[in-house]
Amino acid sequence: MRQYQLHIPAADAAAAETIADAVEAAFVEAGPVSWYETDGGWAVDGFFFADDAEEILTPARAALDGIVDIASVTVEPVPEDVDWVAQSLEGLSPVVAGRFVVHGAHDRNRIPKGLIGLQIEANQAFGTGHHPTTWGCLTALTRLLAVYRFDSVFDLGTGSGVLAIGIARATKRPVLASDIDPLAVEIALENAEINGAAHLVTAVTAAGFAHPAIVGRKFDLIVANILADPLKMLSPQFRAHALPGAAVVLSGILRTQAESVLAAFRAQGFVRERHLVKDVWSTLVLRYAG
Repeated sequence: MRQYQLHIPAADAAAAETIADAVEAAFVEAGPVSWYETDGGWAVDGFFFADDAEEILTPARAALDGIVDIASVTVEPVPEDVDWVAQSLEGLSPVVAGRFVVHGAHDRNRIPKGLIGLQIEANQAFGTGHHPTTWGCLTALTRLLAVYRFDSVFDLGTGSGVLAIGIARATKRPVLASDIDPLAVEIALENAEINGAAHLVTAVTAAGFAHPAIVGRKFDLIVANILADPLKMLSPQFRAHALPGAAVVLSGILRTQAESVLAAFRAQGFVRERHLVKDVWSTLVLRYAG
């Protein structure tokens, strides 16, 4: 198994976003999918692990049939010495989500007054702000943090650490984060240092809630931008670790999956407060009624 790059040219920004949405919907397990401006127009790139190019090309062309000329859809192996994630994300513009702006180092000094800048560089952890699920979580958090004070916060599946860092920067209070991937934990801690939040963000390697730093603790805010099936499976653990009245922000959920995720959490005593939708993705804001 090796890495492959899916590449699709687009006429303009709107077409590129439509193509990217279709790719993300067709490949839930994709790596970064990004759209960007080129000298001749726009393009969309996606990166995948597969046994061969046809494993990516066939479903991609099926998903994009009627959207683009499928002959323009190409898949090439990524050279071993190429930083494929950085290549896919370089040049992307800052993303505004609520009171947060996710940006690269080159935009560090151009953050609008009154907004919180989160510098997240292209790397191997999910969460640059360009994916609709990250946008949804940051937008939901903007409203929650403006209304409530949270003293015990847990970010499950932190990826790049963008959500944990955003909460820490906004509240000036500690945040516990975890990820099943030790590389993601390392990157999250590096990003916390870059963003001046290293003293507030603690990150551990853990599957779900299974870590000594998490076991036995209860939180008044839990965020999890992962996938629908793991969220449903872990819903009893969310209940076990939620204080009465706790807020829960969930994403990584396709719009078609939102009701099944909500049903699993309702069975655990959670109620829906808000449902944000962007493109084909949902973000749920729940409250633990227990």
